[in-house]
Amino acid sequence: MSYTRQALFPCNPGTERGRSTKLSASNVKGSDKVIYANGRSVVVLDLKNPGLSTTFSGHSKETTVARFTPSGYYCASADVTGLVKIWDTVGEDQSVKGEYKVISGRINDLAWDADSKRIIAVGDGREKFGHAFMADTGTSTGEITGHSKASSVINAVSIRHQRPYRAVTAGDDGVIIFHQGPPFKYDKTIREHTKFVQDVKFSPNGSNFLSVGSDSKIILFKGDNGEKIADITDSPHKGSIMACSWSPDSSKFMTSSMDNTVKLWDAGSQKNSRTWTFDKGIPNQQVGNVWVNENEFVSLSLGGDLSVFDARGNEEKPTRIVQAPQKSVTSAVLGPGSSTFFAGSADGRVFQYDTSSEPATTTKVSGEGHTSLVSGMTGSGDKVYSTGFDDKVREIDGGAGFTLASFGLSAQPKSIAAAADGTVFVVQADKFGKGSVQAIKNNQALYVLTPSYTPSSVAASGDVVVVGGEDDKKVHVYSWDGQTSKLTETVASDTINSRGQVLTVAVSPDRKFIAAGDSVGKIVLFDAKCAKLTDKWTHHTARISSLSFSPTSTHLASTSLDTHVYVYNTAAPYSKYVHVRGAAPMGGSAVLWVDGRVVSSGADGCVRVWEVVLP
Repeated sequence: MSYTRQALFPCNPGTERGRSTKLSASNVKGSDKVIYANGRSVVVLDLKNPGLSTTFSGHSKETTVARFTPSGYYCASADVTGLVKIWDTVGEDQSVKGEYKVISGRINDLAWDADSKRIIAVGDGREKFGHAFMADTGTSTGEITGHSKASSVINAVSIRHQRPYRAVTAGDDGVIIFHQGPPFKYDKTIREHTKFVQDVKFSPNGSNFLSVGSDSKIILFKGDNGEKIADITDSPHKGSIMACSWSPDSSKFMTSSMDNTVKLWDAGSQKNSRTWTFDKGIPNQQVGNVWVNENEFVSLSLGGDLSVFDARGNEEKPTRIVQAPQKSVTSAVLGPGSSTFFAGSADGRVFQYDTSSEPATTTKVSGEGHTSLVSGMTGSGDKVYSTGFDDKVREIDGGAGFTLASFGLSAQPKSIAAAADGTVFVVQADKFGKGSVQAIKNNQALYVLTPSYTPSSVAASGDVVVVGGEDDKKVHVYSWDGQTSKLTETVASDTINSRGQVLTVAVSPDRKFIAAGDSVGKIVLFDAKCAKLTDKWTHHTARISSLSFSPTSTHLASTSLDTHVYVYNTAAPYSKYVHVRGAAPMGGSAVLWVDGRVVSSGADGCVRVWEVVLP
């Protein structure tokens, strides 16, 4: 194979305010892997080295929950349509063992039995809200009943892993249903909560189970018969409790709450032993958790941060925080250092990736950023600039975070690029369907180009500025004069044509080549001086979303909505190419070169690093 994946930087779990997010950890000793859902993907996060994480993209609809088998070798994942898929987590092909439609709506939680043979799925169905079935055949192994049809939502399920098996479900009707089995059947209704019950968990030894809910209650029950042991009232939470999780030895448990706290409890004394309090603010509400190994557990915030805690220590803060996008990555750019790059996401946040550290790291850029989708990014010197659908241009000072500099645009930005002198060019639309190219420097407007065509994209290298035409399907080449602050067209516009709307452009670092990608998947390569066509490629099957020249200008990388990345040789026209299949599942948004490797990102919120044998 002419390429290998060197790293995968995954997205963090998807969250929704007021909804518990389910996380699962592998029982394989020393693996430290956490699995969760985001968009149409399921992510297997390696906490020790996030770059070694993997994703499963087998669902066609939004995923909701994923659970490892007790053995850790298979996973069950579910989506909003009520579909459950069982797949191999060890093999690279991630072969699907089974696929079953179990309810007619969203699945909120899954639970395996100790033998990895039976699964209970619960959620929001129209006819039934839970289903127990065999993992290898999909045949029924009992009934999940007892919840109020008026509430119609079951939030959580847990199965006791000791015989005789027991199962508990919890829902928006405020009750817990205790089941015997298998085959699973209704045993009794437990009415102890006064609001939604968000989570239930059997202890690993099966002696007890916990329930937590929106009434801020933590209740401990006997695992074999469901009898109540106690309300846990020592140092209570002051908000909805969204998740609970047991330590492997069943001696401790943790809870995560929307009051922005995580609490550690001693199961024997039923006393609170530690409390961690996050800063005020809705993004710091805690909505999910999981115990990962003997001493470490993870809590998830509404803002997507995975905070790792050590039950042995006395630290007032998490031992580390795993940060990553929760939404699609919409743009990316190389940072001031050759091993760092930045990526902007659909929710306005920007993240910095450092591939030189061991393990590689991802951190959220601090400061006041964008309030909506990041539409473009570019770099100049030690600065990084970004545009967003909040109609702002913002500045990032290396790795220090967003600066106070902010330039307001008159319309929504489409693309951004920077010349050698630090001038930033922004393509922006207008309400009349046309647009302009605005030159900005030091937070001041220098020049506005209002062409007869509709500009779609911009690229710059040195003093060469290239603008793609959306309606005229042409590439327009300009020279930027920093002294007079003016763009001058240097190549006749009718000489550089494309088959479709020009949506993205790129200029090689040596300024010898111009590349343009269009709406029908075609890429054309021109000589920058004489506008002579030197090569063209038609391998993509959907619109081109990003182009990037290598630092040596000898190779061009492309990505598209068709999910693929291609690498072409610009020095040898019509030569062979490298096809990186499925490099950006669900559609590519950005491609760039980092330390001689190709980096791709896209709609799944993940960033992948590829080692490519150059053609």
